[in-house]
Amino acid sequence: MDQKEQELQSVRMLGLKLPTDPRWVNLAEMDLEEILTDHAYCEQKAATSCISLIQQYPEKEEMVRALAPIVTEEWGHFRQVLREMDKRELHLGRQRKDEYVNKLLDFQKKGGSREDRLLEKLLICALIEARSCERFRLLSLHINDDELKDFYHKFMVSEAGHYVLFIELARNYFGEEKANKRWQEYLEREAEIMKELELRGDRMH
Repeated sequence: MDQKEQELQSVRMLGLKLPTDPRWVNLAEMDLEEILTDHAYCEQKAATSCISLIQQYPEKEEMVRALAPIVTEEWGHFRQVLREMDKRELHLGRQRKDEYVNKLLDFQKKGGSREDRLLEKLLICALIEARSCERFRLLSLHINDDELKDFYHKFMVSEAGHYVLFIELARNYFGEEKANKRWQEYLEREAEIMKELELRGDRMH
């Protein structure tokens, strides 16, 4: 199986409709300070998103119990990225606007019930984790730095687990038919977003 087929297989396993342009890894490694800065803030925002879900839906006990350790894990990931930057004498830059996430948020169904909004939030979290997993996999395979290959392999495994968790929560709370139907709509829109966005090596998404 050639590299292109491997990438397509990986994307299909995650449900994604469109693989990342293979040039992205080459762009990312041109300035590690930029991509590591963006990665650090992605981990920070992931922890914040889980905290927000717990605060907004405390009655969803299964979700609260599942997300509580994820908060710790994501914040730990933030610290790991900072340590990697320190080791390389790189500096954390300013947080940037995340066009990818903002476009996903724009696709949320407006209005609706509090429960409807939970489904949207869970699916967006799942999609962000899936795309992060796909990109961490690319870095773990193709970046020209053996230490970073190992570094990103661990993140890839973690993000895959988070993706599965968010999808399972959505299906458990809303039923497979409803959750899967909306998930497919998100996947179609995400592929469009990937085509719309400029390919940038200083962004994780």
